[in-house]
Amino acid sequence: MSNAQALMRKIEALPPERFSEFEDFVDFLTAKTRRPAALDRLPAIAPALDAAGVPPMTEDESQAEVDAVRAARRARNGGADRS
Repeated sequence: MSNAQALMRKIEALPPERFSEFEDFVDFLTAKTRRPAALDRLPAIAPALDAAGVPPMTEDESQAEVDAVRAARRARNGGADRS
């Protein structure tokens, strides 16, 4: 049996009330994997932002964005936040 098949059997054996927790964990791992790639792309778009005349974000604006994302995550997860 392959690793994928063994994992699928474990997933199928989960009680229904645990499945959403498992799905949240998979989403967390996916986001954790994508985050470094997104950060690597940021320097590449800086010249385009400068050319478009977009002013840099202030520290307060950056913090407001972070706070908004965290609030949305808490609302989506029923109050739990994994920041």
